[in-house]
Amino acid sequence: MSNANMKEELRALIAEIAEKDEIPDDVSFKDLGIDSMMGVEIVAAIERKYQVKIEDAELAQVTTLNASMALVQQKLGGELHANVA
Repeated sequence: MSNANMKEELRALIAEIAEKDEIPDDVSFKDLGIDSMMGVEIVAAIERKYQVKIEDAELAQVTTLNASMALVQQKLGGELHANVA
């Protein structure tokens, strides 16, 4: 899967849960009005979609679209996050 495809899948997933029209790449989820309960839903959806396990200690990394994407790529074992467009 390309970086662009993964980013758009994540953007759509987060937008649906947060009920937002737009999810900018580097804007904090907190600044978008995404609370901790929505954050838990986002993490659960990411885990289901990409078949990864995000540990409690890693939850603090799920703060922006780009940070979430980098974490998923790390979990999938790819070094693609260096090429985030």
